[in-house]
Amino acid sequence: MASVFSAIISGDIPGRFVWEDEDVVAFLTIAPVTQGHTLVVPRKEVDQWQDVDGELFAKVTEVARTIGRAVRPAFDAPRAGLLIAGLEVPHLHLHVFPAYDMGDFDISGADPNPSPESMDEAADKIKAALREQGHSANVPD
Repeated sequence: MASVFSAIISGDIPGRFVWEDEDVVAFLTIAPVTQGHTLVVPRKEVDQWQDVDGELFAKVTEVARTIGRAVRPAFDAPRAGLLIAGLEVPHLHLHVFPAYDMGDFDISGADPNPSPESMDEAADKIKAALREQGHSANVPD
């Protein structure tokens, strides 16, 4: 059975994508710890991060770093947080988010009902920052 992330990637479930390439996508999580909380996900279904091919893992982490470089200025955050939890969905994903304090690293405190306006605003800010940093080719419209 395909993961919920595979359904988002294939377009069967809507997602707010901020990055797409042939191997990796990034989209906003539906339960953000801070506005701009993004999931970086390989298109290939791999459950455990330890099991992913090294080359693909390197690409996933490079995209996560690129997203981190975008969320910091887009949300005026002092840090970009990065977590690999993997308990919610059995499909490798890296959480990248604007971090203002250590409490932001507790994803159990995520907002389960962010407003659509807040989510749209976050996607727009991240896309603008990515384009400004020269990544337009990977930023969907």
